[in-house]
This record gives sequence, C-alpha cells and structure tokens, in this order.
Amino acid sequence: MSYPVSRRFFLSATAATLASGAFADAPDGSLRPRLRGEGIAKKAVAGPEVIVANAKLGGQVCYSVADAKTGLRLEGMNPQTGTPPASTAKAITALYALKVLGSAHRFETQVVVTGAVTDGIVSGDLVLSGGGDPSLDTNALATLAANVKAAGIREVHGGLVIYDGGFPHVRTIDPDQPAHLGYSPAVSGIALNYNRVHFEWKREGANYAVTMDARSDKYRPDVVMAQMRVEDRTAPVYTYAESGGRDDWTVARGALGTGGARWLPVRNPALYAGDVFRTMLRSQGIDVPAAKVTMARPSGQVVARQFSDELHVLLKDMLKYSTNLTAEMVGLAATVKRGGTPQTLKESASAMNDWVRADLGAQGIELVDHSGLSEDSRVTADGMVGALVKVYGDNELRPLLKEIPLRDAKGRPIKSGPITVHAKTGTLNFVSGLAGYMTAHDGTVMAFSIFAADEDRRAKLTRAQRESPEGARWYNGRAKNMQQELIERWAAQYGS
Repeated sequence: MSYPVSRRFFLSATAATLASGAFADAPDGSLRPRLRGEGIAKKAVAGPEVIVANAKLGGQVCYSVADAKTGLRLEGMNPQTGTPPASTAKAITALYALKVLGSAHRFETQVVVTGAVTDGIVSGDLVLSGGGDPSLDTNALATLAANVKAAGIREVHGGLVIYDGGFPHVRTIDPDQPAHLGYSPAVSGIALNYNRVHFEWKREGANYAVTMDARSDKYRPDVVMAQMRVEDRTAPVYTYAESGGRDDWTVARGALGTGGARWLPVRNPALYAGDVFRTMLRSQGIDVPAAKVTMARPSGQVVARQFSDELHVLLKDMLKYSTNLTAEMVGLAATVKRGGTPQTLKESASAMNDWVRADLGAQGIELVDHSGLSEDSRVTADGMVGALVKVYGDNELRPLLKEIPLRDAKGRPIKSGPITVHAKTGTLNFVSGLAGYMTAHDGTVMAFSIFAADEDRRAKLTRAQRESPEGARWYNGRAKNMQQELIERWAAQYGS
C-alpha cells in the first residue's frame, strides 16, 4: 500500500535525528549513499519500490511518513503490517513514562531502620528499600552508606534487609536470549549497575585468575553472590545456574585466551545490591550480616535517601544508549502509578498498549515488554507515526531523541547537512527499525517510521547463535542504507 501526496500540502519548520540501537552492529564496509544537494530535481529521486528492492533484505519492509504538524500521511508501504519494533519501542515507553510520571519525576532509594535507635545502635533491621531507580549504581550505595554513618548509626543488632517488592521479579527480560548477555538481566524493584556484574580474567601460568565485582569509576567491590568457575571445555562458552540465591557461572577455558573482561547479567538483583551495600557499610565501620530479601515494604525511620536524576535525563540516556533495563523499570513504574499491579512485563506492556490507544489514539501497537527486546512485540508503521504526530506539538519526546547526521559515500557523518533526523533505532538479528522526526532543508518536519524484518531467517537461529549470527552485520548495514535513501527521498519529494 502506498499513498504519495503532493508537496503543496507540506510546508513548515523544526528538527529531527538518527539513533543507533543498543545491539546494532556496524556494517563491514560503507553502504551509505552519497547525500544529494538540496537542489535535486524531484524526477531524479528514486521511487520507494526501487529503494526497497535494491536493499535486497528479504522478509518484510514497512514504512510510513507524515506531516508532523497535521498528521497528513505522505507515503507508505505496508503501513498497517505489524513487525517487531526492536528498540524503537523505547520511544513509546518514553512517552508513557513522561505522560504518567512527569518529566521531573525522581526515583527514591531509602535506608530505613526498624526498631529503636539508641546511642547509634539499631535494635532492629537496617533496610535498603528499592524505589525502582534504574540508574542506581555502586557510587550511590557508597553515598548511602556514608549518610547512614552521618546519621549517627554505628551498630545494627538486627540484620541487613533488602526490599525489592515494588515491581515483579522477572528473571530475564527475554528468555529467548542467551543466558550470558548483559542486556537481558533480571528486573525487580531494585537494580544496581543495570543489574550487571563485571567479570574479568587474566592468565596466570597454566591457570586463570578471575574476579566478579561491581565496579564503578570510584570503587571496585568484589561480590560474593555471583561466582565464576573456569572449566576444561571449549563449548558452551558460558553456563548459568542458580544455587541458593547465588548466580553460579562457568566459562570454557578454551574461550578465554590471555585475558579479558565483560559484563554479565545479574539474576538476583536484591542480593547483588545487598552484597555491595554490605561492603560499603563495612567501609564505614558498620558491620552487618549477609543481606536477606523481603517483599514487604518496610516501616520505620528513614535515615538516608538517594534520588535519581529527573526522569527526562534518564530517558535521554535510555534513548541514546538503548538500555533495556531502564525501559522496563520506567514502564513498570508508570503502570504502577496508574494503579496497576502487573505480575509480568507482558501485563505491564499490555497496560501501556491500552494507554497508547486511549491517550494517543494510536492503533497497531502491541508490545509484550517495554524495551522491544522480545521478538513477539508488533508495531505497525502507521501506529508508530500516529503516536509521533500526536505528541509532536508537546515537544517533549523530540529533544530526548539522539541527533545523528546522515553519512556520505565513505560512511562519514555529514556535519550541518541539509537534512536532520531525531529518531530511535532498533536492531535485533535480521530486524532493523528507525522511527522519529526528520527535518528537510526548508524546515519541513515529518514524522516517520521504517521497519524491516526477515523473520523466517531469524526463526532459524538457535539460541546460542543469537549473540552474533552470520549475516546479521550485512543485514543491518543494508537496512540502514535503505533508511537513509528513503529519508533523502522524502526530503527531496516533500521538502520544498
């Protein structure tokens, strides 16, 4: 389906951007077309069918583009066919969080004492109470521990307790992902370092020295709840098992080489946070036993607080770096704020879908999570564009989207080019999306979405192949090339 519209309907102003997905791979060589000058004759612009055919992606290509101010649809191909949106879904999640929580919302993590405090001695427990902050890190826990000491506490007769009951406990964002991939960690009411633990190895003679820590730019505390063993094998590279609340990993000796490091996902976020917080308390002279977890919200005296940045700052980072955990946690927070009690990510995403239909009037958005990591989500190009048009006048989302210039024939960014794009990219294996706003050289602003998916090819991958399958880099490069050609076409066709 297509619906070209005369440029006479298209005169106006403002901005746009091109963002990369968290899991995108760069093409092996430059696949970018040379950016054309603003004086190109419209008859020289390739038709959309030619652009799509030349990409040779296979599977399905869907797109829609509209006047951002009026919503008038200018052009489309399969615009009502649902495809996996990948990380472009985070644009919808950002809107949901902004509208429900407010751009100035801050997440609060508290330290609460139960029982009396006498001469610096807590008769009950010291509770680290999670408040859904996706950005909590080791530095923040160090600050909380220092503030506990500054509050006059020097001894705890009870225990160290971690509350993570504000959200459901989800073992992994997408169960279909390989267990060792850091972008699919657990989700709960507390998170630390995006629920990732740092694994480092160094060869020492015939053996390896391995560490598991919660490092930041200031601290490097070892963790006990996540442990690694090197085993004599070549495959699989990693195995995972839970043992008494501990994350037990093994790694194949044959895959380690001389040394290296990577972030692994955490499956027990509360115990991870408790492990690190205990270390930070001990550094302040406050000795506490190993942490226990509770789902019951604590009551007592608040002795320390830690606030996140304002929500709009968190969302800007989320859209720039495509952090899945942030998307899931802010999405859950919005659903809870609206009175929901989701037990799964799918339930919360369903509530978000209902909100999109009711508040934005956009159809064709059926997400099963807030990050776009699951291939089971479906979004139509028209549905995404409808949401983008609806919120264009608010000017809340567009400033949060990353601006990236288009590229020349050698793949170099074109600075101060005639076209600007503010958008969110999304990349899964053999899935590529781009959605946002573009501004032509004359100031005309368009809302657009482009989705490409070869789902048959993706379905043939084994779980172990999903980290870096053969052909995925080629596909992603070709898809990005097609996206730029379509954007150039729209700028020339409807931009003056």
